[in-house]
Amino acid sequence: MAEFKLAFIGTHGVGKTTLCYGLAARLKAADVVLDIVHEVARRCPLPINEDTSLAAQSWILHTQISDELVAAARHPAVLCDRSVLDNYVYLLLTCGRQPGLEALVNWWLRGYQRLIYVPIVDEPREDGMRSTDAVFQRAVDERLLRELEARELPVLRLEPTAREDWLDVVEAEVRPLVTTPQLPLL
Repeated sequence: MAEFKLAFIGTHGVGKTTLCYGLAARLKAADVVLDIVHEVARRCPLPINEDTSLAAQSWILHTQISDELVAAARHPAVLCDRSVLDNYVYLLLTCGRQPGLEALVNWWLRGYQRLIYVPIVDEPREDGMRSTDAVFQRAVDERLLRELEARELPVLRLEPTAREDWLDVVEAEVRPLVTTPQLPLL
């Protein structure tokens, strides 16, 4: 079972994936054994974005949990390109609260040792999958921030004006929390 699990959270198009891969590269260079849970919405066989449904968001939420379970069973550190909460926010915007899923999300959130909030700094760009509607992007972001506040979750919030320092900030936060599997050679 993973000793450490971190999730980058935020709306689409803010740089979560870039940070996730950047942090993974730095930690792997320090001999940290880890796995990445990639954003599952890209694999969803149902409509997403503004056209999403309860079925699509349920698929995404459950697949996220499944992928995290597999990664945590195989690696001591897991980096997630999204969390169950920001996946759930898309469902909240479209379908409203779902009591059964709400309980699952609340329970699953306890398994993350760190949540890293990535703010909006630019409008979304076309990537062939995610919405480019800036109004939708902001609606997701605002709802996520309200959910974080309502749930009183501890989160490292990256500073929007210091994007060039984000990876250094995250690495400084995480490095003391993960151990390397090898003894120092010198």
